[in-house]
Amino acid sequence: MNRHLLPDEIDQLLDGEVGFETANLKGHVRSCDQCRAELESARLLVRDLGHLPRLAPSRDFSDKVMAQVQLFTPWHVALGDSLRALVPESRRWRIAALAGLATGGAFVTAIAVFALIRLDAVLFVGELVWDRLRDGAMGALSSGVAALLGDGAAEAFKASGVVGVFVLLASVTVTVLVAAGALRAVAARARAR
Repeated sequence: MNRHLLPDEIDQLLDGEVGFETANLKGHVRSCDQCRAELESARLLVRDLGHLPRLAPSRDFSDKVMAQVQLFTPWHVALGDSLRALVPESRRWRIAALAGLATGGAFVTAIAVFALIRLDAVLFVGELVWDRLRDGAMGALSSGVAALLGDGAAEAFKASGVVGVFVLLASVTVTVLVAAGALRAVAARARAR
């Protein structure tokens, strides 16, 4: 053999494997001081590794590792887990919770039935609230238009109603877009210079 032993050939001799090339490898080791030294060094390493103490992780090692691992939980699984956590463990408390839920459900049902029976009153209150909100919003917008454009524009805005709100929003949007485009063009020219 005209070369030194490869690492897997040294491993083969260490393991005591018997094969077609084993006789040639042993013969080379007898005649080559470098390969003999490497084989002896590998034997000492294997012996020292055999004397190392056996280390085993603690019983709670996997729990500690998994506590630090962030797992993705789908929303529906997390919701189910959260709801299951709300269910009391004791039978008495489960019965009390069920009674509370039934009472709350009956109360909501009674309110819904009353609202359906008195639908005209509910619609009246809803319409009243809507009118107050709309009048307040229109008053605030009219004040803003009056401050920006004057009283004549505010009167025209009040007279136009909802259409005026859409026209105002559209004009503000167009103005902002045109201003942004102009600023972008100015910035592009400044960069080009």
